[in-house]
Amino acid sequence: MTRPRFAFDIAATDGKARTGTLSMRRGDIRTPAFMPVGTAATVKAMRPDEVRAAGADIILGNTYHLMLRPGAERMARLGGLHRFMAWDRPILTDSGGYQVMSLSALTKLTEQGVAFSSHIDGSKHMLTPERSMEIQRLLGSDVVMAFDECTKNGATRDEAALSMERSMRWARRSREGFDAGVEHAERSALFGIQQGALDQDLRLRSAQQLIEIGFDGYAVGGLAVGEGQDAMFATLDFAPDQLPVDRPRYLMGVGKPDDIVGAVERGIDMFDCVLPTRSGRNGQAFTWGGPINIRNARHAEDEAPIDARCGCPVCVTWSRAYLHHLVKAGEMLGAMLMTQHNIHFYQDLMQGIRDAITEGRFGSFAASVRESYLKK
Repeated sequence: MTRPRFAFDIAATDGKARTGTLSMRRGDIRTPAFMPVGTAATVKAMRPDEVRAAGADIILGNTYHLMLRPGAERMARLGGLHRFMAWDRPILTDSGGYQVMSLSALTKLTEQGVAFSSHIDGSKHMLTPERSMEIQRLLGSDVVMAFDECTKNGATRDEAALSMERSMRWARRSREGFDAGVEHAERSALFGIQQGALDQDLRLRSAQQLIEIGFDGYAVGGLAVGEGQDAMFATLDFAPDQLPVDRPRYLMGVGKPDDIVGAVERGIDMFDCVLPTRSGRNGQAFTWGGPINIRNARHAEDEAPIDARCGCPVCVTWSRAYLHHLVKAGEMLGAMLMTQHNIHFYQDLMQGIRDAITEGRFGSFAASVRESYLKK
């Protein structure tokens, strides 16, 4: 049977929360979905088979980092990103716009795109909507993100409006550039990115223009950039509702477990965040009872697992005391095991969310996660 290029089916709803399946030729993605971040062709401290065993259906790669090293053209010569990193499931690639603005010391933003200096070696580059589409095609991305400008937190309304309108012009150019790569376009999906900061009218204008252009899915961009959870949720109270109900909605760069359940309550289907991997490398573990810092002295002789409710290989095999020792000693294995647990926890969280929506008890499930994570 030939698998579809892209299909999204909603199986159950509970309020605005919904669960379903995003079907692509490299496999199905159960939603709500959390995508581990594999910025530079690796989910840090984990092998691809471990990521899959944890329950991940899709991972994220990044255009900016991969275009600089090892290079998109080289990646294509080596068979594409999937073959390069030995991951045969779907990959979503970020367009690179956010990283250009946040990591490059010297940038020049014009209508054409962004000229920037590499944070690695200072070399000069130009990233445009067309070049972003080309790079993502060379990588072999399954879900391609439109090139956009991430509006800075704290921007005035006029600044946010100018930024949003530029992103919408770039969205149209991204659509045209994506469609020009006919063979890739027939295999992959293109998502547009809604902008407009925290302003409801700007968000609506952005959504209307994206819908007019037409995309397979839609991301809510420009959040989780320092505005705080209350402001983010206030925006999510209206932003997802402005997007098509029959397409997946992706909240970029989020987040903590309580962020995720709050966003699912507001109609979001897809997430990504570096938090589980970055926190793991820094000694923080996520558990059903809230986060713990394994460096704390109270864990030094604790023979219990990180989380008694967790069935991951780390919790089945090793104690908090051993992990405390590894992390305090700076051993590589400590970062690997802490990350493996966190990725498992996040995938277990998503499965718990999907089950709760299907069974009509998502409200109580979300409340229990909030109780464990708020203000911790």
